Amino acid sequence: MSKTMTNDMTSGNPTKLIINFMIPLFLGNLFQQFYNIADSVVAGKFVGVNALAAIGSTTSLMFLVTGLLNGAGSGFAILISQWFGAKDYKNMRRYLAMSLYLMVIIVVVMTVGLSLANEPLLRLMNSPENLIGDIKSYMGVIYAGLFATGAYNMLAAVLRAVGDSKSPLYFLIISGVINIILDIVFVICLGTGVVGCGYATVIAQGISAVLCFIYILKKFPILHLKKEDFEFSGELCRRLLALGVPMALQFSITSIGTIIVQTAINVYGATCIAGFAAGGKIQSVMGVIFISYGAAMATYVGQNCGAGRMDRVRQGVRSTQIMVLIWSFVLMALVLLFGKYAIYLFVDRTETDVVEAALTYFKAVAWCYPFLGSIFIYRNALQGMGYGLVPMLGGVFELVARTIIVISVAGKASYFGVCLSDPAAWIAALIPLIPYYIYIMRKV
Repeated sequence: MSKTMTNDMTSGNPTKLIINFMIPLFLGNLFQQFYNIADSVVAGKFVGVNALAAIGSTTSLMFLVTGLLNGAGSGFAILISQWFGAKDYKNMRRYLAMSLYLMVIIVVVMTVGLSLANEPLLRLMNSPENLIGDIKSYMGVIYAGLFATGAYNMLAAVLRAVGDSKSPLYFLIISGVINIILDIVFVICLGTGVVGCGYATVIAQGISAVLCFIYILKKFPILHLKKEDFEFSGELCRRLLALGVPMALQFSITSIGTIIVQTAINVYGATCIAGFAAGGKIQSVMGVIFISYGAAMATYVGQNCGAGRMDRVRQGVRSTQIMVLIWSFVLMALVLLFGKYAIYLFVDRTETDVVEAALTYFKAVAWCYPFLGSIFIYRNALQGMGYGLVPMLGGVFELVARTIIVISVAGKASYFGVCLSDPAAWIAALIPLIPYYIYIMRKV
């Protein structure tokens, strides 16, 4: 294996290593956002506000679905990165094989369960009657294509575990462009409406998964699995689940909180749903930098923990915290000064009520970006060290905070009050994360 194919993060300047590793992750996550954003832009511009509201109202469900798969895959990949850092490639391959077994089981269970619960879940979320048909069709396609989503998330996590953050980026760029082209073909040329956006998303994700698989076969001999690697091991699966399940639950708990918020937003009608959706899409783009630093942190900490270099773990977390704080204030200025112009990507300028609803969301959340960025640092650092329970507990704190805000203000106060549930959740998540990180670092 040549040095260009993997990235050993156990030596060298921590700040430089994290930045170099983060940049491809940032670009990759940015293109991944294009899947759902492209759907929303095409639907809002060429079908109408109701179509934008229909797809926008699925954001929390999409977060639940992709979060479960991404969380499980990322959790499994932590052990792969630790064995890679320890230079024990035999154990690394064994854990990879067991990860594939577990991911297939997870995808099958999710596909069946979510497909059966599709309409009941939408009605539980107070989805407007005039939108529920489109939402059900769109999510039905997404659920049917979960094998593509699961495959990409698992294979991309494996590539990142061995230090390759660039290849998943290239594949996402390709599939992102394909997704946009297919949106145009299905929705504008063929007139398939909202469901066509779902087909475009699934096909594009499937292509990115296939590209990852082919690339691993051609370029990563240390990841080539043999027959003996697939010999089932309950102990290895237990260790993988000990990390994968808390990370998946962490994402699902967070997404349940966003579903509760979406349920409250749905009461305000299509205009607020569309504005909240447009604001949320732009917010997702703003948050990509934090997600990318967090993913880089997980790999950096995992490799250095495997190599026994806890001093480097401390250095990396400290420097990343400084970088995230700087970015927080930059993004805060951008969204408050130029956010309105980004909203015009989703709706016509004449839809002033929708624009105002999106701007209200920005005013509610932008001031809290330093807290949002810090979540990803400490959550991923703890996960990289192999601690999954407390990061999941942070998700519970998020859920409780969102629920309290929604119960307190939904239907009794303004739409702005419901939007404040996001900042409340971000602050609450840090309550267990930072103290536990300090405790662990003092202990070691």
